[in-house]
Amino acid sequence: MSILVLLTYTGKDGSARKFAEEMERSGTAALIRREDGNERYEYFFPFSESETVLLIDRWRGQASIDRHHASPMMGTIAQLREKYDLHMSVERYVLDESGIPTRDEKFIRH
Repeated sequence: MSILVLLTYTGKDGSARKFAEEMERSGTAALIRREDGNERYEYFFPFSESETVLLIDRWRGQASIDRHHASPMMGTIAQLREKYDLHMSVERYVLDESGIPTRDEKFIRH
Protein backbone atom coordinates (compact mmCIF):
# COMPACT_ATOMS: atom_id res chain seq x y z
CA MET A 1 0.00 0.00 0.00
CA SER A 2 1.36 3.40 -0.96
CA ILE A 3 0.43 6.63 0.77
CA LEU A 4 0.53 9.89 -1.18
CA VAL A 5 0.97 13.10 0.79
CA LEU A 6 0.49 16.46 -0.92
CA LEU A 7 2.04 19.31 1.03
CA THR A 8 1.38 22.88 -0.02
CA TYR A 9 3.88 25.45 1.25
CA THR A 10 2.89 29.11 1.07
CA GLY A 11 5.05 32.12 1.85
CA LYS A 12 5.80 35.68 0.80
CA ASP A 13 8.34 37.31 -1.50
CA GLY A 14 9.41 34.04 -3.11
CA SER A 15 10.16 32.28 0.17
CA ALA A 16 8.38 29.03 -0.75
CA ARG A 17 10.48 28.68 -3.90
CA LYS A 18 13.64 29.56 -1.95
CA PHE A 19 12.75 26.84 0.57
CA ALA A 20 12.41 24.21 -2.18
CA GLU A 21 15.63 25.39 -3.81
CA GLU A 22 17.52 25.10 -0.52
CA MET A 23 16.06 21.63 0.11
CA GLU A 24 17.48 20.57 -3.27
CA ARG A 25 20.77 22.48 -3.10
CA SER A 26 21.59 21.29 0.44
CA GLY A 27 21.05 17.65 -0.52
CA THR A 28 18.24 17.19 2.02
CA ALA A 29 15.71 16.29 -0.67
CA ALA A 30 18.14 13.75 -2.16
CA LEU A 31 18.61 12.15 1.26
CA ILE A 32 14.83 11.85 1.68
CA ARG A 33 14.53 10.24 -1.76
CA ARG A 34 17.03 7.59 -0.62
CA GLU A 35 15.14 6.77 2.57
CA ASP A 36 13.76 3.25 2.76
CA GLY A 37 10.15 3.35 1.62
CA ASN A 38 10.25 6.68 -0.21
CA GLU A 39 8.72 6.31 -3.66
CA ARG A 40 8.56 9.96 -4.76
CA TYR A 41 9.65 13.34 -3.46
CA GLU A 42 9.23 16.21 -5.92
CA TYR A 43 8.51 19.93 -5.79
CA PHE A 44 6.19 21.68 -8.26
CA PHE A 45 5.33 25.34 -8.77
CA PRO A 46 1.70 26.22 -9.68
CA PHE A 47 1.33 28.75 -12.48
CA SER A 48 -1.52 30.60 -10.81
CA GLU A 49 0.00 30.84 -7.31
CA SER A 50 3.49 32.33 -7.43
CA GLU A 51 3.94 32.16 -3.64
CA THR A 52 3.12 28.45 -3.41
CA VAL A 53 5.11 25.25 -3.77
CA LEU A 54 3.52 21.80 -3.97
CA LEU A 55 5.44 18.80 -2.66
CA ILE A 56 4.37 15.37 -3.88
CA ASP A 57 5.60 12.92 -1.26
CA ARG A 58 4.84 9.19 -1.70
CA TRP A 59 5.72 6.43 0.76
CA ARG A 60 5.40 2.65 0.90
CA GLY A 61 3.08 2.43 3.91
CA GLN A 62 2.68 4.18 7.22
CA ALA A 63 5.77 2.56 8.77
CA SER A 64 7.94 4.31 6.15
CA ILE A 65 6.35 7.66 6.97
CA ASP A 66 6.83 7.05 10.70
CA ARG A 67 10.54 6.30 10.20
CA HIS A 68 10.89 9.45 8.11
CA HIS A 69 9.15 11.55 10.77
CA ALA A 70 11.54 10.15 13.39
CA SER A 71 14.63 10.92 11.28
CA PRO A 72 17.00 13.88 11.82
CA MET A 73 15.87 15.30 8.47
CA MET A 74 12.58 16.39 10.03
CA GLY A 75 14.54 18.81 12.21
CA THR A 76 16.27 20.20 9.15
CA ILE A 77 12.95 20.61 7.35
CA ALA A 78 11.36 22.31 10.37
CA GLN A 79 14.29 24.76 10.62
CA LEU A 80 13.99 25.66 6.94
CA ARG A 81 10.21 26.13 7.23
CA GLU A 82 10.85 28.56 10.10
CA LYS A 83 13.67 30.30 8.21
CA TYR A 84 11.36 30.98 5.26
CA ASP A 85 8.25 31.59 7.44
CA LEU A 86 6.14 29.09 5.52
CA HIS A 87 2.58 27.99 6.18
CA MET A 88 1.42 24.59 5.04
CA SER A 89 -1.59 22.47 4.28
CA VAL A 90 -1.57 18.71 3.89
CA GLU A 91 -3.71 16.23 1.97
CA ARG A 92 -3.18 12.50 2.36
CA TYR A 93 -4.37 9.65 0.12
CA VAL A 94 -4.09 5.89 0.24
CA LEU A 95 -3.54 4.76 -3.34
CA ASP A 96 -5.72 2.12 -4.94
CA GLU A 97 -3.23 -0.44 -6.19
CA SER A 98 -5.77 -3.18 -6.82
CA GLY A 99 -5.18 -3.18 -10.56
CA ILE A 100 -8.92 -3.13 -11.16
CA PRO A 101 -9.76 -0.67 -13.96
CA THR A 102 -11.91 2.26 -12.91
CA ARG A 103 -14.54 4.19 -14.82
CA ASP A 104 -11.91 6.91 -15.25
CA GLU A 105 -9.67 4.62 -17.31
CA LYS A 106 -11.32 5.68 -20.59
CA PHE A 107 -10.09 9.25 -19.99
CA ILE A 108 -6.46 8.32 -19.37
CA ARG A 109 -3.99 8.25 -22.22
CA HIS A 110 -1.09 5.90 -21.53
